[in-house]
Amino acid sequence: MTGIDAYLDRLASADPTPGGGSAATLVGAMGAALCAMVARITSANPRLAAVRADAEAVVAAADALRERFAAARPIDEAAYGGVVQASALPKDGAAAQQARTAALQHALIRAAEAPLVVAGMCAEGIELAQRAEALGNTHLASDVECALHFFRAALSASVANVRINHRFIKDAEVVHRQDERLVAIVSIAHETLDRLL
Repeated sequence: MTGIDAYLDRLASADPTPGGGSAATLVGAMGAALCAMVARITSANPRLAAVRADAEAVVAAADALRERFAAARPIDEAAYGGVVQASALPKDGAAAQQARTAALQHALIRAAEAPLVVAGMCAEGIELAQRAEALGNTHLASDVECALHFFRAALSASVANVRINHRFIKDAEVVHRQDERLVAIVSIAHETLDRLL
């Protein structure tokens, strides 16, 4: 069984983690991998020698982004796991209930921050796909388009995970700051998506 098959088995299990936020990092990583593939093939094409340096730069950026998506996956899983653990804390008595509430609020903020960071990475991926498209390898246009769709899907999933946690976070200032960052990320990403798709 391959690593991805094992991951999908975990995703399909009755365990709460991994979940949608974790899966979004895998989808984003696939988008980055496609950008790297397009750029590697382009850099090796003698007829596209004029863009070889640009292609090699896209390869480096795409490989680095894919590694960041991979690193973000366990962070997301741990963040949501913290919410599950905090929710299971005892709530008998005022002191226990207060401790549980504090732990849960802390965990929810972390659980919103993790997909917020991934949303930013998705926006970077969309810009990277634009750079891959600009290399001009028309034979791989559909691969670039697939990368854009993957980044868009991962971005939408990340937004959903930020927003669901915001419903339960009581600190309005934290929610406001995170939401401002999210709106800025989504606005920029959608401008590029609308232009390219």
